[in-house]
Amino acid sequence: MKKELEKINSLLKNYFGIPKLNKRTPNPLDILIGTILSQNTNDKNSFKAYQNLKSKISSWDDILKMRTSTLESIIKVAGLGKQKANSIKNLIKNLKSVNGKISLDFLKNADDDKAIEELTKFKGVGVKTASCVLLFSMKRNVCPVDTHVHRILNRIGVVKTNSPDKTYFAIKEFIPGNNGHSLHTNLLRLGREFCLPKNPKCSLCPLESICHYSEKNLGKTTLKQKNDFFLLDKI
Repeated sequence: MKKELEKINSLLKNYFGIPKLNKRTPNPLDILIGTILSQNTNDKNSFKAYQNLKSKISSWDDILKMRTSTLESIIKVAGLGKQKANSIKNLIKNLKSVNGKISLDFLKNADDDKAIEELTKFKGVGVKTASCVLLFSMKRNVCPVDTHVHRILNRIGVVKTNSPDKTYFAIKEFIPGNNGHSLHTNLLRLGREFCLPKNPKCSLCPLESICHYSEKNLGKTTLKQKNDFFLLDKI
């Protein structure tokens, strides 16, 4: 599996390039709450909800004094306002009661598996959300698996799993060295632009040559069309 993931990572970096990784290390709690807000919505709406929330508080401690209905109203642009408000409120309360402070610093010395275990104890925090905290804030070499990454790796034939969580655990030991970020980011982009849930653009896909998907949508694509698409994508 490691060789397969190395090949996928290489092909995607050759096509999309190497994604930029934020040199600043964000606070793990910021990333966790931002990722909760991103569930089942687009980046624009989740970022707007996060900005709205940060503009209303001086620290995460303020959430303790805030009514859940108020919190729901502030983050409503991200959708699922009641569910996300409850998740954030419960997270803050639990951190305060268990650790005495609202922080994820206790995870700094935990290995990846232990950190995932601890984070997923919080209601509303799944494996994908927890692994995003590890990748983007703790700089761990993990590859968060959402529906896009799950779909692609199953279509290619790297795994045969029936959920994103199972895909994450199947590949976690085989992520190419220090390439968790590029693999995750480029697979996500591939899933949005080529490997679509319906009518995937298989004939244009940079992974078509190694993909074992039995229902490929190859159509009739000329070399010129492929080159034109490649050039437009780079503009």
